[in-house]
Amino acid sequence: MNREQPHVVVLPEDDANRQLANGFHLQVDWNRQRWLRVLPVAGGWIDVLNLFSSEHASQMGRWPHRFMVLLIDFDNDFEARLEQAKARIPEHLTERVFVLGALSEPEALRTAGLGSYEDIGLAMARDCREETDSTWGHALLQHNAGELDRLRQHVRSLLFSSI
Repeated sequence: MNREQPHVVVLPEDDANRQLANGFHLQVDWNRQRWLRVLPVAGGWIDVLNLFSSEHASQMGRWPHRFMVLLIDFDNDFEARLEQAKARIPEHLTERVFVLGALSEPEALRTAGLGSYEDIGLAMARDCREETDSTWGHALLQHNAGELDRLRQHVRSLLFSSI
């Protein structure tokens, strides 16, 4: 990844979120896959916020073309958890940091019949590419609409060359 060029870094809470992100990564155009990096799991949603604050926020200051996705479980407390996450994002980075995740936890997406984590991630990426909401419109993901719209504006053309 060339840090001097626009790129996206995903910080997943747990292994299920990592698998979702990896599925998404597989749908990114092959010649643009180097512009998306999925980090190792943080270990919990608080750990995502702590890692972001302690390491990634300062890195984003050095790399002004970096976008960051904090991929967390909302554990059925979307508004409060989103508010807590956004409170940890420095004001000068708010346009480049996105907080996304399942309303409860990714396991519920599988239970709802959306497929394996990888398949769900692939479907999420197709929705991003095509600006549809077949998967993102699911009851367990639709709360992400605002963040997803912002994310699409910034990274859709970066990751999908057919745009």
